[in-house]
Amino acid sequence: MNINKLAFSSALILGSLSWQLNAATTWNVSLWGKPRAFTEHVEKLATLVEQKSKGDFTLKLSYGGLSKNKENLDGISIGAFEMAQFCAGYHRDKNPSITVMELPFLGVTSLEEEAKISMALYKHPAVIKDLQRWNATLLMPSPLPQYNIIGVGDAPASVSDFAGMRIRATGGIGKALASIKAVPTSVTATEVRTALDSGVVSAVAFAPHAHMAFGTTAAAKWWTANLNPGTVNCPVVVNTDALMALSAANKEILLGSVDESIAHYISSYQGKTMDKWGPLLEEKKIKKISFSDAELAEFKKIAAVPIRNEWIATMNAKGLPAQDLYDLVSSMIGK
Repeated sequence: MNINKLAFSSALILGSLSWQLNAATTWNVSLWGKPRAFTEHVEKLATLVEQKSKGDFTLKLSYGGLSKNKENLDGISIGAFEMAQFCAGYHRDKNPSITVMELPFLGVTSLEEEAKISMALYKHPAVIKDLQRWNATLLMPSPLPQYNIIGVGDAPASVSDFAGMRIRATGGIGKALASIKAVPTSVTATEVRTALDSGVVSAVAFAPHAHMAFGTTAAAKWWTANLNPGTVNCPVVVNTDALMALSAANKEILLGSVDESIAHYISSYQGKTMDKWGPLLEEKKIKKISFSDAELAEFKKIAAVPIRNEWIATMNAKGLPAQDLYDLVSSMIGK
């Protein structure tokens, strides 16, 4: 009887080990909000990874169920989940190297250019070292068009009318708006509509998809069609230990699916997202405001060079090769 029990127990152990050795790999992915243009590349990546691995590798996407958006990098650092999306402006001190992409008036003109430059920046040794403090490896960007502002109340007739206006804006966009005496306020995307309705802010700086996704168009009275002060950098990162623990085949599948995922994202954003934007502004009777070339040139003069110089000095003090990072980015613009 004891022999039979021993044999049975051994069979269970061997069976369990065999199952563990052959078990599929599942990664948890921390996002926020809901599926939208901003997450199209992560959704596509999940589809490609599962298809190419024939179900051996799965990305389980969670929209807000794993972490708050401002805490995603912290979650990655402790291995609470294997992949996450975050925006550099949410915690500039945690990822100072990539905030170079958030400097105002850089001159990036397309999503393709934004993606290409971001990917090059993510491979810079100083950037790799910066994010490695959080046990994070940058996987791909979430390229976004120039931000513009939606607001309630009286529409600004000139750039100077932004003085004193409380505007939800982060990163370099916030600094640019502060340079014209606006009051930038850091509110997470998921809290923006409440802040707008309650009067905490009277305007919101977002890319078009976010204005639609987070409901600012339902309350808005006006929209700046050509302010274009800059954009934000929102990478997708993976836990470095989890990446290293992947099988060679699954690691190749993951990394080999990035370009296709970004291409899908850009095509989707330029197509169905922007196709909805213009008609929505008309439907909601949101007034489009355009500023003169002279005003925009003055805004750029006030904001671009001083904020860039301040960023370089600050990053140098942190021990980063700030000029090198800026030169890498600026040298690729328009190429």
